[in-house]
Amino acid sequence: MTRPAAVDIHAHFVPEGYLRMIETDGEAHGVRLSAGPDGPSIMVGHIPFGPITPRYHDLDLRLKAMDAQGVAVHALSLMPPMVYWADEALGLRLARLVNDAMAEAARAHPDRLVGLATLPLQAPGAAAAEAERAVRELGCRGVYLGTNVRGRDLDDPAFLPVFERIGALGVPVFLHPINVIGGDRLSPYYLHNLLGNPFDTAVAAARLIFGGVLDRVPALRVCLPHAGGALPYLLGRLDRGHAVRPECRHLRRPPSAYLSHFFFDTISHSPQALRYLISVAGAERVMLGSDYCFDMGDDDPVGALRAVRPMSRADRERILGRNALGLLGLG
Repeated sequence: MTRPAAVDIHAHFVPEGYLRMIETDGEAHGVRLSAGPDGPSIMVGHIPFGPITPRYHDLDLRLKAMDAQGVAVHALSLMPPMVYWADEALGLRLARLVNDAMAEAARAHPDRLVGLATLPLQAPGAAAAEAERAVRELGCRGVYLGTNVRGRDLDDPAFLPVFERIGALGVPVFLHPINVIGGDRLSPYYLHNLLGNPFDTAVAAARLIFGGVLDRVPALRVCLPHAGGALPYLLGRLDRGHAVRPECRHLRRPPSAYLSHFFFDTISHSPQALRYLISVAGAERVMLGSDYCFDMGDDDPVGALRAVRPMSRADRERILGRNALGLLGLG
């Protein structure tokens, strides 16, 4: 049996044009670039995102890193702060620029790179149209959304037409934490990332479940980053709430029954946690991820998967690449 190609479902990409547009148009929206020795950081108010090193946009550096890791394919997605900080018009311009750049990168390296389209969800009509353009015209293989949009959760009725369009297009959603819950209590010790990211992912998934989005769009497939955040470890608690709390009984099924809508990357930094995720979700719903090229990412995603034992060869090959190839329509 030929070993499958390793596919990294969680790899960030920041086109230089995105940075230039922030330079020229960001200040009016409270966003600017701050220079640093390793590259600029995007400042949203006082909150930095970066530094954005050349590895985020230099394709030659990316391909060398992929080769060193034993990864054949990157699914490209923008990094926070995404485009939600902008007004509707600028958000659409930014999204189109990013998606065009991803498509250009994929055309240059069709066997190595695929794009996950950024959508300006603050403008739902424009977001639905951009999803159509990105998939139909640019060849993007999925869409990339935040866990909330300026604090508006994903079960907001305004977003339903976007999810319906995504479902009709037959492509997956890759969620990423942004504007995470916790506020000032998570400011020290980098807790907004260490804890806020996995918590916000769980909140977004729960809102999709309890808010009825997955019932209304049964074709929707959603990939949760960072090994699903806190969700896999709280499914029993969600099911208990469904069983005993009147606020939760409107669901047709217990929350754990919606697990079939979700996929998960491998970024847990713990073989024990990853083993548990696989036992809960099934190996057919877990995909390799690195969080390239954040310092909180996994520098050796293939090795991290190898550290999870015992695991059958078939399951390892599913997680290494077969699942992602199928989800992205590449297999």
